[in-house]
Amino acid sequence: MEDITTNELKERLANGEKPFIVDVREPHEYDEFNIGALNIPLGSLPQRLDELESHKNEEIILHCRSGARSGNAKAYLLQQGYPNVRNLLGGMLAWQA
Repeated sequence: MEDITTNELKERLANGEKPFIVDVREPHEYDEFNIGALNIPLGSLPQRLDELESHKNEEIILHCRSGARSGNAKAYLLQQGYPNVRNLLGGMLAWQA
């Protein structure tokens, strides 16, 4: 599935959509600034997959600070059979730019 730009996600949120978003940053990063996503740090993802199970066939949007960790998380979820995973390009740096 194609990755998503910050503009596309902001537009969808402004239109009232409620996509399932996962923030793979560390808790202290999440506490500093977040967009209301579920916080599952990248290193915890394998142990916390059960929290995503009910969303397995939905679109899941992943983000981190710059897009690198969420890119790794996307690759991992695709390997685990999640078909509709998208990475937020540029992460929170692009979001706040």
